[in-house]
Amino acid sequence: MSDDSGRVYGWQTPPIESAPPTASTAGQEAIDLATRAGLRLDPWQQHILRVGMGEKPDGSWAAFEVAFNVPRQNGKGGVIEARELWGLFIGGEELILHSAHEFKTAKNAFKRIERLIRQTPDLHKRVKTYRQTVGEEGIELYTGQLLRFIARSKGSGRGFTGHCNMMDEDMILGDNEMDALLPTMAAVEDPQIWYAGSAGIGAPSVQLGRLRRRALSAIEIGTPDPSLAYMEWSIDPHVDECPQDCTAHDDAASDEAVLKSNPGVGYRLTLEKVARERATLSAAGYARERLGVGEYPSDTADTWQVIGEDVWRALAAADSQTEGPVAFAIDMTPERSHTAIAVAGAWRGGVHVEIAEHRPGTGWVLDWVKERHTMWSPRAWVIDAGGPAGALIKDIEDALGIEVVQPRVRDVAQACGQFFDAVATQSLSHIDQPPLASALAGAQKRTLGDAWAWARRGVGVDISPLVAATLAKWGLGVEIEEEEEVEAWAMYG
Repeated sequence: MSDDSGRVYGWQTPPIESAPPTASTAGQEAIDLATRAGLRLDPWQQHILRVGMGEKPDGSWAAFEVAFNVPRQNGKGGVIEARELWGLFIGGEELILHSAHEFKTAKNAFKRIERLIRQTPDLHKRVKTYRQTVGEEGIELYTGQLLRFIARSKGSGRGFTGHCNMMDEDMILGDNEMDALLPTMAAVEDPQIWYAGSAGIGAPSVQLGRLRRRALSAIEIGTPDPSLAYMEWSIDPHVDECPQDCTAHDDAASDEAVLKSNPGVGYRLTLEKVARERATLSAAGYARERLGVGEYPSDTADTWQVIGEDVWRALAAADSQTEGPVAFAIDMTPERSHTAIAVAGAWRGGVHVEIAEHRPGTGWVLDWVKERHTMWSPRAWVIDAGGPAGALIKDIEDALGIEVVQPRVRDVAQACGQFFDAVATQSLSHIDQPPLASALAGAQKRTLGDAWAWARRGVGVDISPLVAATLAKWGLGVEIEEEEEVEAWAMYG
């Protein structure tokens, strides 16, 4: 696009975007605060904040995870700084952890936001201390809020309870770093994690690759991932098989490709500067660094290990469909970061399963359960008493005046076997929801005596939707007894 003076600008909305629906946004507060601090944000930076800080009707975050992927030197740091200023001075987030792959990057980020605060008197007067000690850099307010800057490692972040994790340089982010940082958010009621970086660089881009696949899958099926907001500026370049007049792909040598992948053009980049890069860099380097054409590690060999993707997709129904009584089941991640509630009902000689709700945290569960129990009068509520969700059983029983069905170890194995058999015989249907598909893609078997139970491959995999769906299907047919024997939790490995 261009303005009246003929100045050319890059795309201000991303070519690739997937985000859950929102009722409101705190993004404008962050934009206004940044302006007060002398940080004037471009329209595309404001867009990221409005989308990423979208809220549900109850005021909680619509997206637990927010990722934006944009080529270098476009201005991603401004987005990070605006989000951190909001968390520190408006959002009341007790701990914000800013991490980067290299210490010097985290140190530079600290210096930039320190300057913004110091030059804004009404913000500076609220600061108790600017921590300058190497490895302890941070900004602490008199009211207790703390923004910490750390370099990522296998152990960094452990011991902290972060309300917001800001993961800079996310193109270098793997399982070890996620293992250390993500569980810090488990005890927080309404946490959020942000990923900021540029195009994938191959094997190191493990987590970014997962996020991108989730977003593309959600776009393909037309159903947003309920916990991920993803925005990417990049092109889809021509391949050798493209015909000469192909219009489905982008010409990497064109100015149009630059504008599509660089929202900072017209603000801090120009087409002339980019042309010099194009003349100097290798074709692959230019495509990656300037046009956002990334290389992302594939999980193909390590996903869909138990039930094939094609088999699962073939069972998808056009819409919800049940007849007769339903059963609900609840499960949550070991870190207690997410809770999933599934429902199962009979349909045409088989069973239909759906994820009724999948949200961060646990504080919303009891009210949700009470409302749905009144609406549906389900034949059973099922929870594995030995798992994290077992802590909800007493409150649910007291609130509903019922007995929650608690599966034994052998019941868990039976439930997993029944779910698998129903898929194999095509007597199970679903509506192809991303949380359930992602859980199946990341699930594997764990031996349980002569049978097996679901297990997850790693910390980045949330199989609670799959566990809940499996237990809901089992609860639809289980005999409701007067008193259930409770054994050890068996669903997770």
